[in-house]
Amino acid sequence: MQYDPIKRVLGNIFNHSTWSRKLFYQLLDLLLLRTWHIKKAIRKWLRTIDGAASILDAGSGFGQYSYFLARKNPSWQILGVDVKEEQIEDCQHFFKKAGLTNANFLLADLTKFIHQESYDLILSVDVMEHIEEDGKVFSNFYQSLKKNGLLLISTPSDKGGSDVHHTNEKHDQKISFIDEHVRDGYSVEEITTKLKNAGFSKVDVAYSYGWPGKISWKLSMKYPISLLNVSKLFFIILPIYYLAIYWFALLMNLLDINLNHNTGTGLIVKAQR
Repeated sequence: MQYDPIKRVLGNIFNHSTWSRKLFYQLLDLLLLRTWHIKKAIRKWLRTIDGAASILDAGSGFGQYSYFLARKNPSWQILGVDVKEEQIEDCQHFFKKAGLTNANFLLADLTKFIHQESYDLILSVDVMEHIEEDGKVFSNFYQSLKKNGLLLISTPSDKGGSDVHHTNEKHDQKISFIDEHVRDGYSVEEITTKLKNAGFSKVDVAYSYGWPGKISWKLSMKYPISLLNVSKLFFIILPIYYLAIYWFALLMNLLDINLNHNTGTGLIVKAQR
């Protein structure tokens, strides 16, 4: 399944005004479990920061995390980078209209992007599974962090994070729910080793999307996206669908962020320089 066409459609729908874009961000915050995990980790990071901070949103996409951080503290300076020009232009336009002057956006390739010892926090949410040369990116992140700076990553695990299925067991053919992924997911050992090879001394990896998160993801993301790939007419009944399943999905999300998981389809990674 191709996710990018769905994202473009969503962008076209919600980019008409600042209020619709803000509504879009609120919906993402409610529906995307990874947002819950990331914001929980950011709240812990906040306890270590006093005053101004410089933050890199590496793979900023729609800009929802840059928006959250820019509004959290006006003294923080946020730079969002992405390889997709249309998303950078959309974010620049929206943030200017919203009056948020402490966030800027730049077209950049993370395999080549380095700002030496510039950031207190680097945020990378569901990005690394799209990049083949991940070792280069991890090294660039390390060089771009200040001393004691934190890298915070959300990415699929190898425990089914890309929802991979074997379509031909004889030839071991695989198909992922998200076509744009270049890897099925990281193991805890693999991403820990790659980050330490890049220079990080302290790496902490925890599973997200345990059994409650898997249920929530299927209800709130997989099934709707699958139907939208069949026909965009599903947009018409999407609000009714979410009204029916939301409260149960909300409960599953709450359970997921408050339980310790022995396994899960996602990883929350913290690495310190």
